[in-house]
Amino acid sequence: MVFKRLLGSLGVGGPTVDTVLDPGAPRPGAALTGQVHLKGGDADFDIEHITLELVARVEAEHEEGESEGVVVFERFTVGGGFRLGAGELRNVPFTVALPWETPVTELHGQGLGIVLGVRTELAVAGAKDKGDLDQLSVGPLPAQEAILEAFGGLGFGFRSADLEYGRIGGTGQQLPFYQEIELTPGARYAHQVTEIEVTFLAGPGGMEVVLEADRRGGPFSSGHDAVNRFTVSHEGVEHQDWTAIVDEWMRRLVEHRASHGTHGHTGYHGHDEHHHDGHRSGPGMGTVVAAGAAGLAVGVVGGMVAAEVVDEVGDFFEGDEEEAEDEG
Repeated sequence: MVFKRLLGSLGVGGPTVDTVLDPGAPRPGAALTGQVHLKGGDADFDIEHITLELVARVEAEHEEGESEGVVVFERFTVGGGFRLGAGELRNVPFTVALPWETPVTELHGQGLGIVLGVRTELAVAGAKDKGDLDQLSVGPLPAQEAILEAFGGLGFGFRSADLEYGRIGGTGQQLPFYQEIELTPGARYAHQVTEIEVTFLAGPGGMEVVLEADRRGGPFSSGHDAVNRFTVSHEGVEHQDWTAIVDEWMRRLVEHRASHGTHGHTGYHGHDEHHHDGHRSGPGMGTVVAAGAAGLAVGVVGGMVAAEVVDEVGDFFEGDEEEAEDEG
């Protein structure tokens, strides 16, 4: 989705900007590439800088309830310091590195309902305008894909994915929000848990995997959350038996008697804080994950769900554009 808008601060006759991302879904930590297309206005303009912002639609919980907002989680200056002649066409190619914790928006080419965008800010003669916004797709790291496929092989199903504002204590989290992928339990664990939430916190040296289980209550006890954190490497992913590893993680998680602390096993690290007390529906909630011999495959139930996801992506971008116009 590409929007072409006049530089609002300068009015009609100013330069226009159109950012085009290269095709594909880069992985977290990998290169995001594309070009910024500029077209000169009715006169010459000095382009002070061209800046790309990575933005995300994030959910937040507070005393008054729950809300959604847009968070800028990275900025890159990709050009500037030149004069753009009247009517001149100029392309500015760019290559920037996505943060390692960039949320995953799709799996096997199917969207998870996560909304990310790249917004272009053009600074001309002391005035700034956020004049171009493009949808950003991000694919999973090999370890992330392998872990999700292992959950699928164990019979877990995809319920939803969302971005939660806040930080997970005891982790190396860098961004001001984290992604939760909510899974329904496989038959082996359905009598013990109602839902599993998976959070990936990747970095250049490896990845933390935070698992939270909503545990079922018994006849004489109420249900509660159990949380553990595990660490994996980016290396040798293809040589690991991920089904066995994830199954062991789940066994340790459901047998974990307390919701906090370290359970003392070498290589597995405890998680000292709940994500939150309640769970909310994220965008595209009708999406399901079908598990089979080929691993985790994302499918959409009916055409309406896919349309809902597309509409929410469109609403997010259009709302942001309208807001920018009002500010202009």
